[in-house]
Amino acid sequence: MSGQRVLYIEDETEIGEWVKQDLEGRGYRVTWLLSGDGAVAAADEADVVILDVMLPGLDGFTIGQRLKQQRSDLPILMLTARTSLDDKLAGLLFADDYLTKPFHPEELAARVDVLLRRFGAAAAQPVLLGSLRIVLEENRIVDTETGREVSLTQKEHGLLALFLRHPNQILTKEQLFEAVWGEDFIGGDNTLMVHIRHLREKIERDPSKPEHLQTIRGLGYRLKR
Repeated sequence: MSGQRVLYIEDETEIGEWVKQDLEGRGYRVTWLLSGDGAVAAADEADVVILDVMLPGLDGFTIGQRLKQQRSDLPILMLTARTSLDDKLAGLLFADDYLTKPFHPEELAARVDVLLRRFGAAAAQPVLLGSLRIVLEENRIVDTETGREVSLTQKEHGLLALFLRHPNQILTKEQLFEAVWGEDFIGGDNTLMVHIRHLREKIERDPSKPEHLQTIRGLGYRLKR
């Protein structure tokens, strides 16, 4: 993986210098930021992100959600001293791995390597959903039975990417809205429902009787695969 680009966001200088030096010694090119300022712009040039939760200004959860909204194909490793289950679940809604402090540099490097290999393989292998052939990184969906190409909006793409990363898992309205829109969900707001309906119209044979994107009454939605 030599030469691949790591965006590292960490405000503790001692830890930051140590991690940066270790990763560069392994051949990675590291961009280290002390806060989330400039993270979205820097992510354009990154192959993987290592993101601390506790940061000045915007916290890591908010920054991570924004990065995934911009690039759903960018792997994110959350790095934090928080160990509660709720924090881990909140992070893993958008992040692809979660490592708690203190950690050993060998483990961090190994997890980064796994993410790069996993996402590299995912980019080369399309996802099949019924008759649909989905290549998320190219925002390309083709119905293999009819040859019809399906075009998604940015938000629809974000929702589908999130569902595909959590197949057969119930995601609440709050989780979906916060991950894709980057804002708190307000009860009574039908924005999410409208986007779910539009997404169903594009990926379901019969949107009124969805086979894949299911409503779990009182809980949220689930993508059945």
